[in-house]
Amino acid sequence: MSIEKELQTRSESKCELCGATDELGVYEVPPTSDGSADQCILACEICRGQIENPDTVDANHWRCLNDSMWSQVPAVQVMAWRMLTRLRAEGWPQDLLDMMYLEDETRAWAEAGSAEAVEEKIIHRDSNGAVLEAGDTVTLTKDLDVKGSTITAKRGTAVRNIRLVQDNAEQIEGRVDGQQIVILTKFVKK
Repeated sequence: MSIEKELQTRSESKCELCGATDELGVYEVPPTSDGSADQCILACEICRGQIENPDTVDANHWRCLNDSMWSQVPAVQVMAWRMLTRLRAEGWPQDLLDMMYLEDETRAWAEAGSAEAVEEKIIHRDSNGAVLEAGDTVTLTKDLDVKGSTITAKRGTAVRNIRLVQDNAEQIEGRVDGQQIVILTKFVKK
């Protein structure tokens, strides 16, 4: 039996990501080792096009992952995880990622082939463009009102041993007047 026939049987001739029935084709989930049906999905032309060309991604099309992320097929889980990871800045994909469970082997596969894992190395830069590292000492370049408190962090205050916010290049954390706060990188210099 050909791979395409196996996938059509497994998916009931529907896109395994969005459920479309037109223009279906085999998509090998990278990195593949043997190209078996277990390492492929049946996907419509729209899904394949947006997977292969991130510039054309329509976030609303991928709301279908709310259903397909629960598939029992590891290749479908991997692609759902990768697309949700790619779209997580939209807000709703992060909620789905938080609910999603992947076996260790499946997660390793998803991370291994994820272009975002390589491209998304977040670099924190201060107001002058200098790269910030965890543990650095920075100086505030502006008086900052601390939300939720009566503290005003004064310009020139040294913030020691900063922590980087992992998913946002524009934020760091540090202690000012004994209180842990989030600071925008555009208001600090190294």
